[in-house]
Amino acid sequence: MKEVIFEILENRRITPGGIFRTELAGDTSDIARPGQFVGLKLDGLYLRRPVSVCDAAPGRLTLIWRVVGAGTRQMSEMRPGERLSALSGLGNGFDAEVSGDRPLLVGGGVGVPPLYYLAKKLREAGKDTAVVLGFATASEAILAREFAGLGCDVTVTTVDGTAGTRGFVTDALPAGRTYFYSCGPEAMMKALNGALGIPGEFSLEERMGCGFGACMGCSRMTVSGSKRVCRDGPVFRKEELIW
Repeated sequence: MKEVIFEILENRRITPGGIFRTELAGDTSDIARPGQFVGLKLDGLYLRRPVSVCDAAPGRLTLIWRVVGAGTRQMSEMRPGERLSALSGLGNGFDAEVSGDRPLLVGGGVGVPPLYYLAKKLREAGKDTAVVLGFATASEAILAREFAGLGCDVTVTTVDGTAGTRGFVTDALPAGRTYFYSCGPEAMMKALNGALGIPGEFSLEERMGCGFGACMGCSRMTVSGSKRVCRDGPVFRKEELIW
């Protein structure tokens, strides 16, 4: 973990529901695994805002996030050329080495973005990667084309049936997969936990204070006791979690 000053290259709305894509230039060397996040410092706000990494390359960082409160509303007004302080390389991330040959990625809503960087790593390793993405409606669907562009087998589900399969991600799970990774609403991941009989990992979302394990504000009970989502997570193995 270290503090990095990024330059904002792009910040634009990508869905009617207030999902934004932010491109940043700066030192990304502390981002070691997909699933890690950054803590953004915003003027006038005491607590940093945690945002998952969607994609990373040397000198370049992509974040995709939704406007939900005062901090993210302020983020929506950021302009190219401005500077942004971030704690980089937070959290433990996904373990791409344990996936087997046919991994499955399952994301819902704004839980989809961190899975994109993971899919890149799995495809670079030659893994036959399937992706199931769940959204409320077609206008909120994100990144399906980008996953397909990596060579993933992509299935989209929408609750109202306006795109892809009508229903939930659990209605479109492929067979024959060796390991799964998931990020999204807790209800979705709880259902997925019961529906999949293979090992896997979940990336959890909790309200955070410090973002690096000092304040214990994002603690969650697991089978081995209380764990901090920001530091011990946000990624946990399936067998660790109590739903």
